[in-house]
Amino acid sequence: MNRALRLAAFALPIIGLATIWGMAERDSRLGTDWDVPIQGYDPRDLLRGHYVEFTYDWPEVLPEGEEALQPWERAPIDRLCLAGDAPAIEKAVRIESDPDAAQCANLAVANPYGVYGNDGLIRGRLYVGQDRAREIQQQMRDRDQRAIVRIRVRKDGTLTPLDIRFRPLTAEEIAERDAPVPDPQTDE
Repeated sequence: MNRALRLAAFALPIIGLATIWGMAERDSRLGTDWDVPIQGYDPRDLLRGHYVEFTYDWPEVLPEGEEALQPWERAPIDRLCLAGDAPAIEKAVRIESDPDAAQCANLAVANPYGVYGNDGLIRGRLYVGQDRAREIQQQMRDRDQRAIVRIRVRKDGTLTPLDIRFRPLTAEEIAERDAPVPDPQTDE
């Protein structure tokens, strides 16, 4: 009897940990995958390992009055409603109220406890191996390509970057990139 109790005392924590791990693994595979354009990436931050750090370039529908503001002047983003035929994202709309959030089928929420805290819908990072980091670094130097990160959004709104790929720029993107920047002092 004493031996059975010792065996149970040893086995129960292991079974509990395995159950928790299995549930976390299952939850990480649930959700909807979306392809989101990114910008402002740093392919090798050697102080934090081999991560691609980036800024999401959401196809955001801005609230009235914010269209003319620079990104850093806009209200913070803590919830977005994603629309489109997954994985192709057509638009991301900011959610300001809980009733609007309840009606959103694909809600993405900033994780205040994540690496970037409340900026988790603005910035992201993806771990890549050393060989892949070199490959990505070379692709990012090509100005005629657009980086796209695939994210998974779970039912609770948590998003996880999964992979990064590149595609050629469209004609519209090339025109936007090459357009002259107006000089604010001359108002042109």
